[in-house]
Amino acid sequence: MEPTPPPTPAVQPQDAAPRRLRGPARWLMMALAVVALVLAVAGVVLPGLPTTPFVLLAAWAAARSSPRLAGWLERHPLFGPLILNWRAGGRVSRRAKRSAAAAMTVCAVVLIWLSPSRWGAAAGIGAMACVLIWLWRRPEP
Repeated sequence: MEPTPPPTPAVQPQDAAPRRLRGPARWLMMALAVVALVLAVAGVVLPGLPTTPFVLLAAWAAARSSPRLAGWLERHPLFGPLILNWRAGGRVSRRAKRSAAAAMTVCAVVLIWLSPSRWGAAAGIGAMACVLIWLWRRPEP
Protein backbone atom coordinates (compact mmCIF):
# COMPACT_ATOMS: atom_id res chain seq x y z
CA MET A 1 0.00 0.00 0.00
CA GLU A 2 1.34 3.38 -0.95
CA PRO A 3 1.31 6.17 1.64
CA THR A 4 -1.04 9.01 0.90
CA PRO A 5 0.65 12.37 0.26
CA PRO A 6 0.21 15.01 2.95
CA PRO A 7 -2.62 17.46 2.33
CA THR A 8 -1.65 20.75 0.78
CA PRO A 9 -2.03 23.74 3.07
CA ALA A 10 -5.06 25.95 2.50
CA VAL A 11 -3.13 29.05 3.53
CA GLN A 12 -1.67 31.22 0.80
CA PRO A 13 1.97 32.23 1.00
CA GLN A 14 2.40 35.79 2.22
CA ASP A 15 3.81 36.97 -1.10
CA ALA A 16 0.95 35.54 -3.14
CA ALA A 17 -1.53 38.04 -4.53
CA PRO A 18 -4.80 37.96 -2.62
CA ARG A 19 -7.88 36.74 -4.41
CA ARG A 20 -9.90 39.65 -5.79
CA LEU A 21 -13.55 39.61 -4.80
CA ARG A 22 -16.44 40.14 -7.21
CA GLY A 23 -19.88 41.74 -7.00
CA PRO A 24 -21.32 43.10 -3.74
CA ALA A 25 -18.48 41.62 -1.66
CA ARG A 26 -16.00 43.73 -3.63
CA TRP A 27 -17.97 46.90 -2.97
CA LEU A 28 -18.32 46.11 0.74
CA MET A 29 -14.58 45.46 0.97
CA MET A 30 -13.85 48.72 -0.86
CA ALA A 31 -16.15 50.60 1.54
CA LEU A 32 -14.28 49.01 4.46
CA ALA A 33 -10.98 50.14 2.93
CA VAL A 34 -12.19 53.71 2.52
CA VAL A 35 -13.65 53.93 6.06
CA ALA A 36 -10.45 52.47 7.53
CA LEU A 37 -8.38 54.95 5.52
CA VAL A 38 -10.47 57.88 6.76
CA LEU A 39 -10.00 56.68 10.35
CA ALA A 40 -6.25 56.28 9.74
CA VAL A 41 -5.99 59.86 8.45
CA ALA A 42 -7.94 61.06 11.48
CA GLY A 43 -5.55 59.07 13.68
CA VAL A 44 -2.62 61.06 12.29
CA VAL A 45 -3.95 64.25 13.88
CA LEU A 46 -6.08 62.99 16.80
CA PRO A 47 -4.22 61.70 19.83
CA GLY A 48 -5.65 58.44 21.10
CA LEU A 49 -6.92 57.27 17.71
CA PRO A 50 -4.44 54.74 16.30
CA THR A 51 -3.23 55.11 12.73
CA THR A 52 -1.37 51.89 12.03
CA PRO A 53 -4.18 49.34 12.58
CA PHE A 54 -6.50 51.31 10.32
CA VAL A 55 -3.82 51.62 7.61
CA LEU A 56 -3.22 47.86 7.74
CA LEU A 57 -6.96 47.16 7.60
CA ALA A 58 -7.33 49.55 4.64
CA ALA A 59 -4.44 47.84 2.81
CA TRP A 60 -5.90 44.39 3.45
CA ALA A 61 -9.35 45.39 2.21
CA ALA A 62 -7.99 47.35 -0.76
CA ALA A 63 -5.87 44.39 -1.89
CA ARG A 64 -9.09 42.38 -2.20
CA SER A 65 -11.22 45.05 -3.84
CA SER A 66 -9.24 47.77 -5.61
CA PRO A 67 -5.78 47.24 -7.09
CA ARG A 68 -5.52 50.96 -7.75
CA LEU A 69 -6.19 51.92 -4.10
CA ALA A 70 -3.88 49.13 -2.88
CA GLY A 71 -1.06 50.39 -5.10
CA TRP A 72 -1.60 53.98 -3.98
CA LEU A 73 -1.45 52.94 -0.31
CA GLU A 74 1.76 50.96 -0.85
CA ARG A 75 3.42 53.93 -2.61
CA HIS A 76 2.19 56.56 -0.13
CA PRO A 77 5.10 58.22 1.72
CA LEU A 78 3.41 57.97 5.15
CA PHE A 79 1.35 54.79 4.88
CA GLY A 80 3.49 52.74 2.48
CA PRO A 81 6.34 51.96 4.90
CA LEU A 82 3.86 50.82 7.58
CA ILE A 83 2.25 48.37 5.17
CA LEU A 84 5.49 47.04 3.68
CA ASN A 85 7.13 46.61 7.10
CA TRP A 86 4.11 44.70 8.41
CA ARG A 87 4.04 42.43 5.36
CA ALA A 88 7.76 41.74 5.84
CA GLY A 89 7.18 39.79 9.04
CA GLY A 90 5.05 41.99 11.28
CA ARG A 91 7.75 44.60 11.71
CA VAL A 92 7.04 47.95 13.37
CA SER A 93 9.50 50.84 13.23
CA ARG A 94 10.99 52.25 16.40
CA ARG A 95 9.54 55.64 15.50
CA ALA A 96 6.03 54.16 15.34
CA LYS A 97 6.59 52.43 18.67
CA ARG A 98 7.71 55.68 20.29
CA SER A 99 4.79 57.60 18.81
CA ALA A 100 2.35 55.00 20.11
CA ALA A 101 3.95 55.10 23.57
CA ALA A 102 3.72 58.90 23.66
CA ALA A 103 0.09 58.91 22.54
CA MET A 104 -0.83 56.25 25.09
CA THR A 105 0.92 58.21 27.84
CA VAL A 106 -1.08 61.33 26.96
CA CYS A 107 -4.28 59.28 26.91
CA ALA A 108 -3.44 57.72 30.28
CA VAL A 109 -2.96 61.16 31.82
CA VAL A 110 -6.26 62.35 30.35
CA LEU A 111 -8.00 59.22 31.67
CA ILE A 112 -6.63 59.77 35.17
CA TRP A 113 -7.57 63.44 35.07
CA LEU A 114 -11.06 63.19 33.56
CA SER A 115 -12.39 59.73 34.34
CA PRO A 116 -15.24 59.71 36.89
CA SER A 117 -14.34 56.12 37.78
CA ARG A 118 -10.86 55.11 38.90
CA TRP A 119 -11.66 51.54 37.90
CA GLY A 120 -12.50 52.69 34.38
CA ALA A 121 -9.26 54.62 34.13
CA ALA A 122 -7.32 51.65 35.48
CA ALA A 123 -8.96 49.30 32.93
CA GLY A 124 -8.14 51.66 30.05
CA ILE A 125 -4.55 52.12 31.19
CA GLY A 126 -4.17 48.37 31.68
CA ALA A 127 -5.40 47.70 28.15
CA MET A 128 -3.02 50.30 26.74
CA ALA A 129 -0.15 48.78 28.73
CA CYS A 130 -0.89 45.33 27.25
CA VAL A 131 -0.94 46.73 23.73
CA LEU A 132 2.27 48.64 24.37
CA ILE A 133 4.05 45.52 25.64
CA TRP A 134 2.89 43.59 22.58
CA LEU A 135 3.98 46.44 20.29
CA TRP A 136 7.47 46.75 21.74
CA ARG A 137 7.95 42.99 21.32
CA ARG A 138 7.39 43.28 17.54
CA PRO A 139 10.55 43.08 15.39
CA GLU A 140 11.92 46.27 13.88
CA PRO A 141 12.81 46.75 10.21
